[in-house]
Amino acid sequence: MRILWFTWKDLTHPLAGGAEVMNEELAKRLVRDGHEVILLVGGYKGSRKEEVINGYKVVRLGNRFTVYWEAFRYYSQYLKGWPDLIIEEINTIPFMTQWYAKERRLLLIYQLCREIWFYQIFFPLNLTGFLIEPVYLWLLKNNKVITESESTKKDLQKYGFIRNNVEIVPVGIDIKPIEDISNSKKYRRFTVLSFGAIRSMKRTLDQVRAFEMAKKEIPELQMKIAGDSNDSYGRKVLDHMKNSQYNNDIEYLGKVSKEKKTELMQKSHIILVTSVKEGWGLIVTEAASQGTPAIVYDVDGLRDSVVQNKTGIICEENIPKELAKQILNLASDKDQLKKLQSGAVKFASSLTLEKSFQSFKEYVVKFQSI
Repeated sequence: MRILWFTWKDLTHPLAGGAEVMNEELAKRLVRDGHEVILLVGGYKGSRKEEVINGYKVVRLGNRFTVYWEAFRYYSQYLKGWPDLIIEEINTIPFMTQWYAKERRLLLIYQLCREIWFYQIFFPLNLTGFLIEPVYLWLLKNNKVITESESTKKDLQKYGFIRNNVEIVPVGIDIKPIEDISNSKKYRRFTVLSFGAIRSMKRTLDQVRAFEMAKKEIPELQMKIAGDSNDSYGRKVLDHMKNSQYNNDIEYLGKVSKEKKTELMQKSHIILVTSVKEGWGLIVTEAASQGTPAIVYDVDGLRDSVVQNKTGIICEENIPKELAKQILNLASDKDQLKKLQSGAVKFASSLTLEKSFQSFKEYVVKFQSI
């Protein structure tokens, strides 16, 4: 097939995250199996206009906000009639290809924004986005959709999507799980890990405050934080760490390499994930594969990626005090921690990228034959 994929950023984008990792793995496997794939994405400072990555073509148009119009223009001028299938990924704003493209179309929706608007966008755009989202979802409700979790599937049903039209394709990870949990070498001191871009919707400050509360009870605790901090919220978190009475026990590493990421996950005892909302929470599964269970807030996506008391802990309340309580529980209960470590590795080992792709491909082929 010839597949045209609309999405606002690709894996090379400075803001790329878990969704772009999945897209890259799916796209390169589609090419491996003989399909042609073109991605229409937004450009960024210093980006190439076009390039081929792992066999698929990436065309970068406009920027974060103009890519939707530029993609329409590019499609109309160069690609109209070319694809056998359009994949339209919705991440904040839809491309609304159903208004101008007649080819068969699948929507790819990892998560809905909803309350994230109020964390990531300034007023009045945040309120505008929040109010418009249900409208465009209603307009799109008759489309077939691929998503990655039961939480997002239920979310979509709230806005009129038919349950049988929404297919869940499980996530996969590109990090090799550890083979023997007994050989896992953790830091000497009990270590709490925070990993990922420091943004307001990730609520990183909650993690730092929870660590500070737990540190009062267990003095040997330490915390490691890795991820970009290049916006006002990031600077706020860094200022808080700098002024913390425990600043000597909080290490900020900035953005790290893939190798360092794996090392941090292997050597830390737990990872904290406190997002406002996720499609799944890929970082949870990646850490699990390295024998590091997660303590997470009870929100969409994270409650899918953690099996309560088997692979990690889901908080009863989404507040730092509850997070600190769960840190203390695991730091003082070695048997429970080992149980979660083993369960986490077992669960994560079942989520391979190849399984994810085969599920994705099976649905695409079935959709094409309907």
